Amino acid sequence: CDDSAMSNELVLVTGGSGYLGSHCIVALLAQGYRVRTTVRSLAKADEVRALVTAGGQDASGIEIVQADLTSDLGWPEAVHDCTYVLHVASPFPTAVPKDPNELIIPAREGTLRVLKAAQAAGVKRVVLTSSFAAIGYGHDADAGTFDESTWTDLSGTRPVPAYQTSKTLAERAAWDFVASHPGTEL
Repeated sequence: CDDSAMSNELVLVTGGSGYLGSHCIVALLAQGYRVRTTVRSLAKADEVRALVTAGGQDASGIEIVQADLTSDLGWPEAVHDCTYVLHVASPFPTAVPKDPNELIIPAREGTLRVLKAAQAAGVKRVVLTSSFAAIGYGHDADAGTFDESTWTDLSGTRPVPAYQTSKTLAERAAWDFVASHPGTEL
């Protein structure tokens, strides 16, 4: 977002029941933004409100909508009237999945769903939560300095775990999307 919050600006935070998502909501509310957040199930709504309250903010005005990274349902409604989107949601496993696609598909396809919906709704800017996972794996130990041109090497010379692969593919897909669909800032 920007430094001059206007109380009428609405920000969507994806994954509001997660650690990062809830902290983003608290920070946005403290800066005067209106907030809408997504959860996979509305059964998580009370949990989101409790996290925000524990963070020192009034949770009564938060809009909570259901949207899942694996489905198109709910995303047009989630981004409706938003100025900004903070795309924080991404599968984070408690254990290594047997099938890497359990993480890769929702991360990549979910990111594209959010971007498509945001662009269709005229969202000004999407902020994508990145990770060192998207740049720091698959390289030799002496790979040197990492910068915005560095990506995790998925070529297969060094194995890359599923989570790191999912973050890399999701972010690369996001940058490819905005390059071929001008209008929304990433």
